[in-house]
Amino acid sequence: MSGGLGFLDIILFAMLAAFLIYRLGSVLGKRTGHEQQPPEIFGTGAGPDEAQEDNVISLPDRAPEPADASAEPASPLDAAITQIKLADRSFDEKGFVSGARAAFEMVVDSFANGDTDTLRNLLSDDVYENFAAAIRDRVSKDQTLETTMVGIDVTEIIEAEMEGRNALVTVKYVSDQVNVTRDAEGEIVEGDPSAVIRITDIWTFARDTSASDPNWTLIATRSPN
Repeated sequence: MSGGLGFLDIILFAMLAAFLIYRLGSVLGKRTGHEQQPPEIFGTGAGPDEAQEDNVISLPDRAPEPADASAEPASPLDAAITQIKLADRSFDEKGFVSGARAAFEMVVDSFANGDTDTLRNLLSDDVYENFAAAIRDRVSKDQTLETTMVGIDVTEIIEAEMEGRNALVTVKYVSDQVNVTRDAEGEIVEGDPSAVIRITDIWTFARDTSASDPNWTLIATRSPN
């Protein structure tokens, strides 16, 4: 009895499976006309019949683009800095700006204190002579200069060029200072100890890139036009 029931169960399951396969095939094999079409990625607007006749999508003509369309052309300053780097592989803008800032503070402080020895090592002959002459004039009048560097807001490279093997870099400084000149009795001759003055200086440094000395020399100073 149990063996007969098992055989009948198998037959019934087989008939049921065949019936389900038939029904699924009749439903899935029909198209109702409302099936969703895949999106037209290129926006051609062609219908199903047109797509069957010609499935090649023509793209509009496009002019060749440069290798890097977003890259901006190098500025004259960037081009000049690149030339300096080619002549001096150790040149680095950030390192130079940091050194130029330190040199600015050192020169301003040495000038106020009349420290010509320090200035001699930082300045070209012409610039040194101008600074030294101003110091000598101050000393001859028994005057002293008090300079307080409140802060340096701007230290940036604004010009650069190569003259033969000489690299020239011009830096713009914007600083807040207090400058007071006093006479031998300590009386104020010029300036105000309570007044902070914003000063803009433009200094040019130079270095022979073929020399082993890595130091830069201040060769010119000027104020903005």
